[in-house]
Amino acid sequence: MIVSIQTFERPQYRRVLRQMFETRKRVFFDTLNWDVGIEGDKEVDVYDDCNPVYLVWCDRERSRHYGSVRLLPTTGPTLLHDVFGSTFPDAAALTAPGIWEGTRMCLDELALSSDYPNMPAGRAFSLLLVGLCEFALSHNIHTLISNYEPHFKRIYTRAGARVHELGRADGFGRFPVCCGAFEVSPDVLSTMRGRLGLSEPVFGGDHDFSRTAELICAA
Repeated sequence: MIVSIQTFERPQYRRVLRQMFETRKRVFFDTLNWDVGIEGDKEVDVYDDCNPVYLVWCDRERSRHYGSVRLLPTTGPTLLHDVFGSTFPDAAALTAPGIWEGTRMCLDELALSSDYPNMPAGRAFSLLLVGLCEFALSHNIHTLISNYEPHFKRIYTRAGARVHELGRADGFGRFPVCCGAFEVSPDVLSTMRGRLGLSEPVFGGDHDFSRTAELICAA
């Protein structure tokens, strides 16, 4: 299941959220060597204290984390404006209730390889993007903004997402950092679902997600 977790719901998902922060540490600190804050075996920063919404792919028992992304409205504090302001032009109007920032998108490859051994990482990433688009459409979000390294554009395009690069800047690591605006629309969602062979929503509800995973693996 793919669910959204708000601040008041955290106690219900304590175990899953701990795994999420541990996954973030393995991905962004251990593997990518990003300059991120570490608390023991977890990666946490100040934006996790700004009442974000976490979109999380977990099992029905809420005990296993497979992937996640952190979402914040651009009307409040964001990495986009506080850290990556040089990646987009000053003329870009990126502060609005319908524009949200997505950060820390990651997959727990250990959990996925154990529970969904036939699902390639690229398809798992695409599935999370489908859930993200469904969540955004259901919450009147028309644009998602994210910063990413240039090679990620191929992954987004392969998934069927429509990304408009607003700009890019050096000085953040080995590669330039791009700022992209992701279109949220029924047409984009239809394209992404088609790439995975999906006919039903993946966000929300307590449906049998194992069947959805079988369809994705076979697509």
